[in-house]
Amino acid sequence: MMKKTLLQIIVLLFACTLFGQADLEFLNNPTSDITTSKNAEASYDELLLLFKEWRAFEIPPMKDGAPDYTAETFKTRWPVFKDLQEHLNAIDTTNWTVPQRVDWMLVWAEMNGYDFNQRILKPWERDPAYYKSVWEYRSDVPAHEGPTHHKTLELWTYSFPLSKEERENLLRDLSVIPPLNIQAQENLTGNAAELWQAGIRVIENQANALERILNKEGIAEDDEIMAAVLEAIASTNRFTSWLSEQAKIKTGPSGIGKENYSWYLQNVHLVPLSWEDEVLLLKRELARAWTSLKLEEHRNRALPPLMAADSPEAYDEMADKAARSLLDFLEKQEIVTVEDYFEPALREHLGSFVPENQRNFFLIGEHFDPRPLYSHFYHWFELARMDLHPHSSPIRRGPLLYNIFDSRNEGTATAVEELFMQAGLYDDSPRSKEIVYIMIAQRAARGLGSLYAHANEMSMEEAGGIHSEYTPRGWMKTEKELLLFEQHLYMRQPGYGTSYITGKYLLESALADYAKIRESKAEPFRIKEFMDRLNSIGNIPIALGHWEMTGASAHLTPIMGQQQ
Repeated sequence: MMKKTLLQIIVLLFACTLFGQADLEFLNNPTSDITTSKNAEASYDELLLLFKEWRAFEIPPMKDGAPDYTAETFKTRWPVFKDLQEHLNAIDTTNWTVPQRVDWMLVWAEMNGYDFNQRILKPWERDPAYYKSVWEYRSDVPAHEGPTHHKTLELWTYSFPLSKEERENLLRDLSVIPPLNIQAQENLTGNAAELWQAGIRVIENQANALERILNKEGIAEDDEIMAAVLEAIASTNRFTSWLSEQAKIKTGPSGIGKENYSWYLQNVHLVPLSWEDEVLLLKRELARAWTSLKLEEHRNRALPPLMAADSPEAYDEMADKAARSLLDFLEKQEIVTVEDYFEPALREHLGSFVPENQRNFFLIGEHFDPRPLYSHFYHWFELARMDLHPHSSPIRRGPLLYNIFDSRNEGTATAVEELFMQAGLYDDSPRSKEIVYIMIAQRAARGLGSLYAHANEMSMEEAGGIHSEYTPRGWMKTEKELLLFEQHLYMRQPGYGTSYITGKYLLESALADYAKIRESKAEPFRIKEFMDRLNSIGNIPIALGHWEMTGASAHLTPIMGQQQ
């Protein structure tokens, strides 16, 4: 098989992007030479084998019953990683289809994520929250938001009382916690003061989560499980005390800096923007959202205000009506194919009544009209699809590593809030549009703050100030827990705080190109066709989805340039 230099592959990939539309036509009308097709298929199979090898390598070895994140082990494994990376770069991608080249770039991005973590982010060294083990709830995106270690205890997957198999699994999961907490005290040599301080709270909360296991059905009668939980609690408390003591000497910055941030965006999350681009974009969206909100308020000035649900019964009735309204709208207005799993996926997350003085940002809006938030719950449709109808490509079948999916999943969930609104979801309730613009402003404000924090131009607290002050109606001033959680997450995971607005922008760009191609062919644009196509390609970065769906590739130039 012909091997190419990295530069040759970059040139080849970039040249291929110029003919992306032709590739789509090829997929519909395959007429290529049989020998060429066989060669391309063989080299693509090589990628799939390498992907399996890469994913097996990415899981660290075990040490004393816990994943090994020690410096010596990373040093020892580095040459193996470089061999995998060189193998990827040497694969001959000649005559590959666009979807195959997209798969190549996904593996390339994951390997870049490993490289970046080892060089810059180093969560096992800088970020105490990396050692959080107990997760009580499933994330609404393909994997947990932010860096996590490889042997977490996913409590939400267990049913109590435990079956025999679940009991064995829980004992195994609990056994990881004490040795991991001990190892963490060896590994955590970083000086990121804010990450450290915020991480203490995360580990403290883990002890509370472990204590809640003790109250689950059947646990009190199981001496071995009880002992394992109590040992995990004691270990977690000792770890928390150590973190608190060490926090006194932590003085360094937590942000990764503008240059690193831009490299990470383009090479790992495959977002074709820089730090400066995102600042401009989020400022624009913040101003647009505020302006649109005020004009909408003016337009609706003669209408009565929205009334919040004031009892559990009122909330439940409103939530049921909102769910039916959203699903009926999507189907009758031909927005997207409403699959059988849409309704059960949504109804699992309708929420419940919360007293007014306890509502955070999202709960405030949800008690006026849940449909803006339920639109964002497009997340759960995507997770149900991933569970029930896995993608045919092994590379896209499960969650992409390092939160590479954020522009796709968070961006789509944010984009459809406004897309559904513009398509007529709130024709029966014009004031509900105001909630949509408030949500956009909140996402833009919090993302903007996270950008300045990563540039080390603001502290996390100051970034939270932008988040709070520029969210309309003071809706982010009601509950500080959400504010702290979000700004901490975005410091831990570069690019995540901006992915909602950035991904929305990238999806809108893809839709625009898709519509323009249809118009140039005198073909009608159908939003259902676009959304179904988007759903079919998997949870991949939206910039790659744009390429695969349209053949257009000019937007990928910053990423291709970074490969040189």
